[in-house]
Amino acid sequence: MISVQNLYFSHDSRVIFDDISFSVMDNTKVGLIGPNGAGKSTLLKILCGEEKANSGKIEISGTIGIVPQEIKHDPIMEACTTVREYLNPDHTKHDYELHKMISGLELLDIDLEGSPNSLSGGQKTRLALARALLAEPDILLLDEPTNFLDIAGKKWVMGFLANYPKTLILISHDLELLDKHIDKILLVDAHLGKIEEYKGNYTQALDLREEKETLLRKQVHLEQRNISRLEESAKKVGVRQRIILQRRVGRLKEKLPDLPPEVRAIKFRLPDPSNVGGLPIKAINISKSYGDKKVLENINLSVERGECVALIGPNGVGKSTFIKILMGLISPDSGEVIKDFELKVGYYSQEFENLDFKKTLLQTAMEVENVTEKIARPVLARFLFPANKVNHEIGTLSGGEKTRLSIALLLLQNYNLLILDEPTTYLDLMSQNIILSVLKEYKGAILIVSHTEEFIKELKPTRALILPENYFNVWSEDILERVSET
Repeated sequence: MISVQNLYFSHDSRVIFDDISFSVMDNTKVGLIGPNGAGKSTLLKILCGEEKANSGKIEISGTIGIVPQEIKHDPIMEACTTVREYLNPDHTKHDYELHKMISGLELLDIDLEGSPNSLSGGQKTRLALARALLAEPDILLLDEPTNFLDIAGKKWVMGFLANYPKTLILISHDLELLDKHIDKILLVDAHLGKIEEYKGNYTQALDLREEKETLLRKQVHLEQRNISRLEESAKKVGVRQRIILQRRVGRLKEKLPDLPPEVRAIKFRLPDPSNVGGLPIKAINISKSYGDKKVLENINLSVERGECVALIGPNGVGKSTFIKILMGLISPDSGEVIKDFELKVGYYSQEFENLDFKKTLLQTAMEVENVTEKIARPVLARFLFPANKVNHEIGTLSGGEKTRLSIALLLLQNYNLLILDEPTTYLDLMSQNIILSVLKEYKGAILIVSHTEEFIKELKPTRALILPENYFNVWSEDILERVSET
């Protein structure tokens, strides 16, 4: 069981949690939701003792384990010489159990005798998830456990977590996971620094919150009408009565409930894509191998002006390699990429290597050619960066906030082709909807890789390239079903 009472936490003079209280009973599956940067990951760290609250009381009964969104420095993993030692420190599991777990998490090529420290960041994160699931702590804290997984891997994790026999607190942007396998929702209100508790799944919680906000709006509207009536009355009476009424109005204004900020439909005009021919980019018979491992073989693709093409396939089939070949970052062993001479490509990857973490959001946006502060501010606001956020350094942003910023920067420029490699990995559901709405307005061509089924369906691509089959044809939602079954 978890009991949190009157918890207060601030960071760099910013209040993250202001006197929050909540409880989680044993064997409950909890979804922790809220916008990127609201403090969800911080709350998990506070619960497991990695961060210390300024004040408040936390009571936890039972063992607790946490898997962060991304493994950057894990002293336990670094101290282990083999994967087996890391996954099974107490020697309580058989090798077939270890293999079953890492197979479900798409770590098929991992050798139990190999060093875990030679793995990539995504592989280390999945290995940490495997270790936590095998250990079965009484309370399991998971921060985006389906990141870095393809469609089939996500479904495997969802099935496993659905049957987890103990307490689970989960941060996730997968709607299916939050709707099918959750008993309770904890919603972080970033505006007030509060936690709201709702019984039921994600959709039920949003419905209940909408009802509450509707009642709050009505209450505020009635109070505002009452204040306006009193202010009008104060104009028609003597000095003494006016002073009494003005004091009363002042007290009413102080007590007026604070409405949560709405996501405003801020209007800004996307730059028109620069001129380009009818076939901006075409790949013919692309092949690529690394040593004896053949990654791509005779891959063909063409992207027409203004169309959206989805690149679909499980992890490890060479999607990112193919994109890097299209970008000219690596060379194919055979085949060619033909580009229109007026092609201008905007590229998004999950590494954020093009961002200077010491610069502010506003500085970075204004470094784009012909972008003034008058243009930059509404664009940043549309991507959920209000006025009080644009002067923060990029290094202080969460992964989802960096993603929103990166895509905002792409859309500030007149690229005629966007290549987006997993743009939804770090995004909460609200952020996904914001990105989706803007991409739908974009008039240039898009080539997108994403394992978020709902996002791809809503984007409505015209065609899809499926790897490793090298099947390039008209888009159909049946394609996602085929991939998830492989």
